[in-house]
Amino acid sequence: MRSASSAMQESLDASASTLCNCWRLSRKDGAVMGFTDHDRDLVFGGVTYCAATGLSATQIEGSVGLAVGSGEVIGALQSDGLGESDLANGRYDGAGVEIWLVDWRNADNRLLVDAMTIGEVTRSEFAFRAELRSLAHLFDETRGDSYQRGCSADLGDARCKVDLSPSSFHTTGVVLAVTQDAIVAALAEDFDDDFFTGGSLSVSSGADAGVRVAVKSHRNADGNVRLGLWSRLAGGIVSGDGLALVAGCDKSAASCRSKFSNIVNFRGFPHMPGNDLVISYPSSLTPTMDGGSFFR
Repeated sequence: MRSASSAMQESLDASASTLCNCWRLSRKDGAVMGFTDHDRDLVFGGVTYCAATGLSATQIEGSVGLAVGSGEVIGALQSDGLGESDLANGRYDGAGVEIWLVDWRNADNRLLVDAMTIGEVTRSEFAFRAELRSLAHLFDETRGDSYQRGCSADLGDARCKVDLSPSSFHTTGVVLAVTQDAIVAALAEDFDDDFFTGGSLSVSSGADAGVRVAVKSHRNADGNVRLGLWSRLAGGIVSGDGLALVAGCDKSAASCRSKFSNIVNFRGFPHMPGNDLVISYPSSLTPTMDGGSFFR
């Protein structure tokens, strides 16, 4: 239950409203921004909440229990802190949002209304629409191991335990050309085809510096490499831009053993029976179906 101070309660009970909405946005890269629907900037908690940002919020739905509440923030791309390329490159995905009700006469009189995270962000030519999800959505995330053939860990995380710092797992390069569906680059070292498939590409210079995207495909061609990406870079990567690549993992037991020597930490079940076993029947030509291991 939220409790308001006596001064804030007086503002809530006043016949003439002096209240406005403020949004404190915290990105995963540490950047913090403030926005308000008031007609002048407000400052509190060490953050300046900028006015005239074209930002507004729809009604936020919530319910008792663990159901995920939702809402939307709609804004125009006219704030210095809200760049179209940043939105397109996912810098705001998963960012935290605090929603405050503030008395603009005295910003010390304020009430935290909700804390949410940004989900899907969509853009039009001059505006954006960001989905807001309540913290209850964290309960929808998968916890623990899933019964599946492929590994459920992410390469290099605490469950995988692979150390990606050795030079054999990453490299740098320079963009040579950009086509509609791929980037042609020269790398500092040579790697086999598909070594970086499923890995990540980080742009180290140019308009998209600091942006990281997933690698869809990696092929060697004429002494260079051709890299397909899962998402386009909004800033427009061009010839001469620097990049860094980190190895990818296809989540298979074979790659875990041969590529990373990490089969002891494999988080999948490569020997799980397939659907064909469900419809099979006893035969002298097949292994004994007594419930035991097929790999003894």
